Amino acid sequence: MKEFFLKWYSYNAWANRRVIGCLERQAITDEKILSLMGHLVSANFIWLNRIKDLPKSKYELWGKYDVPALKRMVEEADEQWMNFISGHEKFDWVLKYRNYVGDYFENNVQQIMIHLVNHGSYHRGQVAMLLRQKGFEPINTDFITYDRVISGQLKD
Repeated sequence: MKEFFLKWYSYNAWANRRVIGCLERQAITDEKILSLMGHLVSANFIWLNRIKDLPKSKYELWGKYDVPALKRMVEEADEQWMNFISGHEKFDWVLKYRNYVGDYFENNVQQIMIHLVNHGSYHRGQVAMLLRQKGFEPINTDFITYDRVISGQLKD
């Protein structure tokens, strides 16, 4: 599973960084788009802090962020997740936690890690749709595109 998660989270980092680059190039200031991207990225910290049994993340789940702040957050989240994955061999354990509103749950860490990247894909799709609706050009963040880029079939 470690190899899978290294690739899965490398993809997630690539996709998030592509979206940030897209937002930068088009000077996006739309609050809804930025808030949605902030939600996507802050979830990375929230889940990792839960898994590592750390205090609640300083990043608000639905905060107000600008592109430079989002860029820093993406870089920090990517580094923390890759360090976490690199430092573990197994991810098959149950996490007992309270969610953002205080409800108690128990979930397998592997499933949480799969969920988190899926969550990112879902919200990146929403960001792409909003960009297009507002007359901007979204960026392709499909996994197959990432695979083609890293295998040298496409330029990034």
